[in-house]
Amino acid sequence: MDLQISDRVYLVLGGAGYIGSAIVDRLRAEGAIAISASRHAVDGIAIDGADPASVKAGVDAAVAQHGHLDGLIVTAAPSASTLDAERLSDPEQVLSAFDGKAMTFLRTANEVIPHLRQRGFGRIIGVSGQNAYFTGNITASIRNAGLNIVAKNLADELAGSGITVNTVNPGVVADEPRAEVSRAGAGQSSPQQIADLIAFLASPLSSTSGEQIAVGHRVLGIASA
Repeated sequence: MDLQISDRVYLVLGGAGYIGSAIVDRLRAEGAIAISASRHAVDGIAIDGADPASVKAGVDAAVAQHGHLDGLIVTAAPSASTLDAERLSDPEQVLSAFDGKAMTFLRTANEVIPHLRQRGFGRIIGVSGQNAYFTGNITASIRNAGLNIVAKNLADELAGSGITVNTVNPGVVADEPRAEVSRAGAGQSSPQQIADLIAFLASPLSSTSGEQIAVGHRVLGIASA
């Protein structure tokens, strides 16, 4: 299937990471121009999602290099393994994690949206997580649920503009995901499976907007979440 993204320009924040690098590779395999950005300059673009000035400078640099943007994919966030299991309900850790994921997405999206409006087309996609649907880890729940809510609000604000906004919500991510799914658990997925879904959502073939899409099985045994 031709996803019709050849020569389209996508900024991938967190593009050097475990999931982000798979997304960059997948977009490039389709002929797209995927600009990998992180706190350390990749493809000539450095963006610290916690710093509004850095976000603006990075987006401006990407536009200056390529003339325009067609989309934004945000997978940048501190790894769940960096969260202190002894501080999951510590307000300071919760606030820091929320800023690192949900607010990084919002800051970057806000900088990109005016450029997408100029073209009357755009795709904005955030990588969230199925922890948004579980209790037991306040830090992980809030940062993922927050990203989903931010994305839905942006999608509604942009309805009818040609710009879509969605999140993809993996469970556990592994190179070789297990097929089995435990009750009240989420299915596993690989970075490549996540990238395949994002490549479709980034294309003009997809009109989906305002959705939270699970990658791998979504919470077995729960009708809605």
